[in-house]
Amino acid sequence: MHIFFVAIISILLSVAAQFLLKAGMSSIEIKQAFAQPLTLRLPWIVLTNAFIFGGFTLYGLGAVVWLKVLSTWDVSKAYPLVGLGFGLTVLVGIGMGESVTALRVLGVLLICEGVWLVANT
Repeated sequence: MHIFFVAIISILLSVAAQFLLKAGMSSIEIKQAFAQPLTLRLPWIVLTNAFIFGGFTLYGLGAVVWLKVLSTWDVSKAYPLVGLGFGLTVLVGIGMGESVTALRVLGVLLICEGVWLVANT
């Protein structure tokens, strides 16, 4: 498999992880736990939430996949590709009904342009 596609898989895993973590942290259970005084039970409640656990799992898988990218490419070439995650996150966010301003879209487009420039060097 071409290493660029391996990098894209890693980025997709990270984007999916972000949305799972957001879903977990937005759950009633987690909001109620954070509304209470801090106890040692809080980390347990957070870490056993299925969405949060899934998010951390996807991050871990993404990191393992990313190791393959790093074994092949220079970090200075590979790491800017992570910027594509910004674009994918905005697209998924729009699809999920998040409010995305034109200025935010412009900023993400500039990031993606920078990624394109780095990838073509």
